[in-house]
Amino acid sequence: MKIAIKDNSEVIKLSGVNYEQEQRVQVSSNEFNRVLGGGIVRGSVVLVGGDPGIGKSTLMLQESVALAGETFPVLYVSGEESVNQTKLRAERLNLNSDHLYLLAATDLNHILSQIDKITPSLVIIDSIQTIYQPVFESSPGTIGQVRECAFALLKTAKAKNIPVFLIGHVTKSGNLAGPKVLEHMVDALLHFEGDRDHIYRILRADKNRFGSTREIGVFEMQESGLVEVANPSALFLQHRKDNISGSSVVCTLQGTRPLLAEIQALVTPSSYGVPQRNSTGIDNKRLALLLAVLEKRVGYGLTTQDVFVNVAGGARIDEPSADLGILVAIASNFNDRVVAGQTVIIGEIGLGGEIRSVPQIDKRLEEAKKLGFTKAVIPKFCLKNVDQNGSLEIAAVEKVTDALEEALS
Repeated sequence: MKIAIKDNSEVIKLSGVNYEQEQRVQVSSNEFNRVLGGGIVRGSVVLVGGDPGIGKSTLMLQESVALAGETFPVLYVSGEESVNQTKLRAERLNLNSDHLYLLAATDLNHILSQIDKITPSLVIIDSIQTIYQPVFESSPGTIGQVRECAFALLKTAKAKNIPVFLIGHVTKSGNLAGPKVLEHMVDALLHFEGDRDHIYRILRADKNRFGSTREIGVFEMQESGLVEVANPSALFLQHRKDNISGSSVVCTLQGTRPLLAEIQALVTPSSYGVPQRNSTGIDNKRLALLLAVLEKRVGYGLTTQDVFVNVAGGARIDEPSADLGILVAIASNFNDRVVAGQTVIIGEIGLGGEIRSVPQIDKRLEEAKKLGFTKAVIPKFCLKNVDQNGSLEIAAVEKVTDALEEALS
């Protein structure tokens, strides 16, 4: 939003602040718009992080070309590639534009002077760790250099009302390289994630002053670049087999979007003194909690078993509504009993083995019906918000034992 205050140093009442709604700049990708909160806000600074080769530069180059126009010039600053290399990458992606300006530079003062000269409508910095301020003796990428360069670009963005995207490196642990204050300075922090061995990429907002942090954007990596996925639920379930034990389907809510995903579990006798507990796509501590419930409340002997859990397709699930689906997948493989192929399982699990309610159950069930599911195992406390006369068979459960009986019958 654009604040109209005569003197920023004066104290003013909240009710006395006059503002006008800022028009957002719509990018070409609906998935990208969703994560940004509805488009790019002018004067905002957005930090995009992710593993090397995940597609950060590809995404930003695609959007730069799509946005660049006679009334909307875009400046793409590359500190890692020459202009020839950037052009070669653009040709590989079949991208071209007369209004996208390329600059291969790492000197902050030179970059700022070119911004003054060109007056672009959008600036891309690839990457912030390669930019340096000559007045400091430290090397590019050090904490001081990253902090000062980011702050100078932030001031330029606010003063000239130009949106700036900063591409950032990550460390071995997956955190953004540089000072933590960098994440506090920017208006939005986007994280590009996915396994390089998978074709799917997920863009999510870890921080967003102009929108929700629960939204995600799903992309597919193809030879022509990143292509948005309009129906990620169908994408994540397309390789699922119905006759294999240890597989269940859950429905999580990512912002306003319900997302169906397959949970795979494998339980095998342990060959070591301490059984393994490995998970991909869910929190390992959450897995340990669910195994403890399965042992204590249901009586499963898992202390001598290795347990592996995976969210198929490279997705990551943080919402507790997937608890019941994870537990059912483990029980399915442990007992070698198959979950019915057209059953979706939704519910959070408490430490007492009770099934807790989840929000917006109607949206989740509607998504399941669209994809052809015929049965849903849901918490009993959600039953009042469900249309029981629909085509979906509803099994309302209160305890873990009831859920296992419904899912594995």
